[in-house]
Amino acid sequence: MLKPQNLFFLTLLTVFFSFFSTPLLSQKTYTIVLDAGHGGKDPGNLGNGFQEKDIALKTALEVGRQLSKFDNIKVIYTRQEDVFIDLWKRGAIANDSKATLFVSFHCDSHTSNAYGAGTFVLGLRGNKKNFEIAKRENAVVLLEDNYQERYQGFDPNSAESVIGLSLLQEENLDKSLEIATLVQQNFTQKLNRLDRKVKQDNFQVLRETIMPSILIELGFLTNRAEGAYLNSEKGQSQMAKAIADAIKDYIDHLRMNTVNEVKTPKIISEKTNNEVVFKIQIASGKNKIELKPSNFSGLKDVEIVQTGDFFKYYYGTTSNYKEAQESLKTAQKAGFSTAFMVAFKGEEKISVAEALKLN
Repeated sequence: MLKPQNLFFLTLLTVFFSFFSTPLLSQKTYTIVLDAGHGGKDPGNLGNGFQEKDIALKTALEVGRQLSKFDNIKVIYTRQEDVFIDLWKRGAIANDSKATLFVSFHCDSHTSNAYGAGTFVLGLRGNKKNFEIAKRENAVVLLEDNYQERYQGFDPNSAESVIGLSLLQEENLDKSLEIATLVQQNFTQKLNRLDRKVKQDNFQVLRETIMPSILIELGFLTNRAEGAYLNSEKGQSQMAKAIADAIKDYIDHLRMNTVNEVKTPKIISEKTNNEVVFKIQIASGKNKIELKPSNFSGLKDVEIVQTGDFFKYYYGTTSNYKEAQESLKTAQKAGFSTAFMVAFKGEEKISVAEALKLN
């Protein structure tokens, strides 16, 4: 039991941090890595004579220019000129800088007159059309020196090579989906671009990163009108502003969540349950859903946790990893294709890899 003097001291600390933590946290710097796809000997797609590498670079630089206006955002580029950068180096730049977010810029192509903007996050599965896009973007590894050694036999044309996620990236999926959704909303609501929606697939450049990451397909260069728009200063400026605004909103949400968590005073008892448990996150969003099986495709015992303005929904709490794997399969069969496993030690969220070591 806590002694009276210790309880008083703990209460005093709680009051102290409730007054001083908010301004301190507001000074935290968020590092954004902007990755202009292709470059140098790799021009990307050349629909209608436009060069993907140039459009991606100019748009990324403009996004960075707009984000640099904010004191709490630090911008790092994987390239600032027309040079070839290996995919693994792009990820290494983000990982070494301990980035908050990684954003990769690309332009799409198609044999039809398709048009519209889409945003991708890393995923275990995707439809055939998405897989073809992933193959095109991943094919750049063949231009890299010693790619067989670097990627350990990775074949951009093989579904088996493409499928695979690190546990850490799975746990970042909800944040990646959040920023991707904000980007798509700005494209459609502010610029009236055709919404090709947020999708999941297996881009190698996203696999190389260990933080929330997205890949943006700005539009189709093979569509003459859209290609001309993306190749213009106006188009690049408008698209860049939509992306920069989304990133700023995402950072503000991260900051507010952190501030809100610290501002809430908590006195933790001496007896803390440190049991390691696994859960399946099946959904995340701003809408609060009543916890009844009919709202979750028949899944029972769904939990809800609020973080800031967002609600997270978990299923299948267990301390047994094999049971958690089965729960993940059950959730995916129920229609929650983007469900993924998370782990907690007591009330603290930890990586699944760490949980497996502790277990």
